[in-house]
Amino acid sequence: MSNSHQPEVRPYLMTKTLVPENQETPIHFINGDIVTNRLFFRRNHFPYPPFASSFYFLPIEGLVHKPKVFSLQQIYSLPSKTIKLVLECSGDKRELFNPKVYGEQWGKGAISQGIWKGVALRSLLAYTGLLDTAKEIVFEGHDYGERPDSNQLYRFSRSLPIEKALDPDTIIAYEYNNQPIPFKHGFPLRLIVPGWYAMASVKWVKKIIVIDKEFKGPFQSVDYVYYPNKGNDSGKFPVTTINVNSTIKYPLNRKLLHSGVYEITGIAWTGNGHIAKVEISFDGGQTWDTCQLTSSSEKYAWVCWNYKWEALKKGEYTILSKATDSKGNVQPLEPMWNRKGYGYNAIDRIKVKIE
Repeated sequence: MSNSHQPEVRPYLMTKTLVPENQETPIHFINGDIVTNRLFFRRNHFPYPPFASSFYFLPIEGLVHKPKVFSLQQIYSLPSKTIKLVLECSGDKRELFNPKVYGEQWGKGAISQGIWKGVALRSLLAYTGLLDTAKEIVFEGHDYGERPDSNQLYRFSRSLPIEKALDPDTIIAYEYNNQPIPFKHGFPLRLIVPGWYAMASVKWVKKIIVIDKEFKGPFQSVDYVYYPNKGNDSGKFPVTTINVNSTIKYPLNRKLLHSGVYEITGIAWTGNGHIAKVEISFDGGQTWDTCQLTSSSEKYAWVCWNYKWEALKKGEYTILSKATDSKGNVQPLEPMWNRKGYGYNAIDRIKVKIE
């Protein structure tokens, strides 16, 4: 009998909050290495910015030889660069920390990957030049609002050190997966900082300011900082490079399965180098088997991996996955606990039961 009368059922994002909009990707619905706009997680601190006009200009000012205002047309006409990369929220997997931490309780789906096209930031800065005293470059977004710790209005603003800003792969992007960037992901211009957690990739870029000191905005000096101590701020350091990580996509945690042969699938990624291997364990990490990497390990992109599992005996199983990158970083058994819950990258684990 044909199933042609069956209506199509489509996956949706999982809603965390509506204003500001924070939505998580159901990670098991991501096929391959490109996430469509519809399944791209959404992370906001403020309501979406109101745009009064379709005319859009990008000023670069501050400690430059010649301040300049770029029109969108000028930016589109410059030589472009295309990069496939992971964008992972630094709060991804926050709900897994133990003891628990405060903040948006993301599961494993605050991560995405796609192809971004834009202009290298260094190409734009070549027009303005940088003074010798330049130390950091601040990117101010169009989005603004109040923070829980203050009743002042703030824009979402972050800075990059000069070296990272001038990295040829740091771009001002205007396309995602060969389309203009969707409004909710930063249209018309979004900073893309490969290898760093996604808070660095400021959306709706309003202006770029070159400064000679450390930027102290709250999204730099209060949030997106690792605080390793529960009671005080000693030992704090900024959130930057993505930690080596892996996620089991299938089977789902706590799934009931018949005995049989299953393909365990997942993704692995790192902000430093590329993924060298992924291993899987069924005995609590005493022994590890190597998984097959099914996509090439490109710089900045995740790899897809799988493992053929002959689940013939009934019982409960804990499945662990562990990635190692080309710089020798390995997922730890326990995450580095920190008060705001950033950078979770402990070995992934799921439980399944064979009935």
